[in-house]
Amino acid sequence: MALGNLGKVIAGQAFETTKKGVMDALTSEPAKPPEKPAEKPPESVGGIFLGQIQGMQRALREDQELLVQYHTGAEVLRVLEIFVPSLQVLVLAGVDADQNVTRAIVAAESLRLVCKIVKVAEGATPVRVKVLSPRP
Repeated sequence: MALGNLGKVIAGQAFETTKKGVMDALTSEPAKPPEKPAEKPPESVGGIFLGQIQGMQRALREDQELLVQYHTGAEVLRVLEIFVPSLQVLVLAGVDADQNVTRAIVAAESLRLVCKIVKVAEGATPVRVKVLSPRP
């Protein structure tokens, strides 16, 4: 008899658990639709340029440098420094063919740069392009 009572108790508990689960499902709030993942803001063109230049420089060996050039008509500017007042406008500073210090203020959307990895002469120090951002 004890075994029969044990079976009834287990069956009763299973029935109560199932009944409670069904009742909870009926009385609870309807499931919320899954939230959309937060949309990333679109990446800025200026940020992509800077990331690419910095990535190329990180990969250089000690006997290499990154030659970054900005072509504008007949002028060719060797870029030595990039100042970033905003990610939409970049100020390129460097030297022209006559070694004159030159700056170009360029909208990031219209910027075109030529980047080459070149060997450095024996004993010379490789030039690194500096990226400067404004202080907050």
